[in-house]
Amino acid sequence: MLSVHLDERQRRLAAAADAKAMGYGGVTRASKISGLSRRAIHKGLKELEGEPLPPGRVRQPGGGRKKISVEHPGVLEDLEAMVDPVTRGDPMSPLRWTCKSTRQLAAALSRRKYEVSHRVVGEMLRELGYSLQANVKTLEGAGHPDRDAQFRYINKQVSHYLKSGHPVISVDTKKKELIGRYRRGGREFQPKGQPEQVQVHDFIDPNLGKAIPYGVYDIAQNEGWVNVGCDHDTSAFAVESIRRWWRAMGLRIYPSATRLLICADGGGSNGYRVRQWKAELQRLADGLETEVTVCHLPPGTSKWNKIEHRLFSHISMNWRGRPLVSHQVVVDLISATTTKKGLRVRAKLDKGTYPTRVKISDEHMAQLRLKPHSFHGEWNYTIQPTARKGTKL
Repeated sequence: MLSVHLDERQRRLAAAADAKAMGYGGVTRASKISGLSRRAIHKGLKELEGEPLPPGRVRQPGGGRKKISVEHPGVLEDLEAMVDPVTRGDPMSPLRWTCKSTRQLAAALSRRKYEVSHRVVGEMLRELGYSLQANVKTLEGAGHPDRDAQFRYINKQVSHYLKSGHPVISVDTKKKELIGRYRRGGREFQPKGQPEQVQVHDFIDPNLGKAIPYGVYDIAQNEGWVNVGCDHDTSAFAVESIRRWWRAMGLRIYPSATRLLICADGGGSNGYRVRQWKAELQRLADGLETEVTVCHLPPGTSKWNKIEHRLFSHISMNWRGRPLVSHQVVVDLISATTTKKGLRVRAKLDKGTYPTRVKISDEHMAQLRLKPHSFHGEWNYTIQPTARKGTKL
């Protein structure tokens, strides 16, 4: 009962004291009772007769098993070569193409005559400054030489529009989601032992389809609109989403607006190379009787779009761990998204059809009232309405 509260030296001394008190045969009896070896108890008897150790020490200075790195100084170098064989070791090492777990590394070291356990391998890795780490998305590939200049140009345009009281929106399509009882990342509280039951395989249900959330984020008002589509993510769907935002929210906030600034990614349904996107924007400008300016983010920088971290990220957190069993559930979860900074979100289901592969002819493009800006006109352009109808959509 007492041994569990003692360190190894105290257990040895206690067993040795009992063995000495029992007299002849005491070492054997104390060994059976305490579970310590006879050798340990004999060592304790010698320690009882010797000088006590300094406070805080359990063993004599230099006692205990030596570290393998002390007995075999080359083990750390060999281990580091195994962990990173391309820069420090043999690039043809078998470990180059395997998961370098501590057990596999211990087995590899054993084949080099180092007797070491996987626990000791972990200790040596920490000593070398290694730790378990996941991949980090930081490499963006080759950047455009005018990338920073385009960001400065966008900021200048946004500041100008906000100061003049005109709307500035950030738009994008959120990740498409399968509708049905499919597993979703994240966890939420459920009665113990009663997790949400979901499908084993993530095959699309043709009867339920998928949800295509296209978002519109009002930068000045910190408000979001999400048009949840059921058909295809086309330019017509993207512009219809902006039109629905204007009818539901924009017109109320900006009743006298004569200009609209749209910040969008460089690709997808709202890409700067997509003809249908520009043709649909002409229809939008005509219907709203409003000048529409578009500034595209430079290639490879979509993660810097404000809608990503001011709207979409909060929606993802709000519905984590919840199966999206219907389109209405998607709409309800998006609409319930809020933040401490006052984000408000509205969502609506769009049951319209949006055909793909719509061709826009050169003649049609020539009729657009599209004016490229002097700085990167392919990324920055303004579309003028063709006529003033007197009523806005």
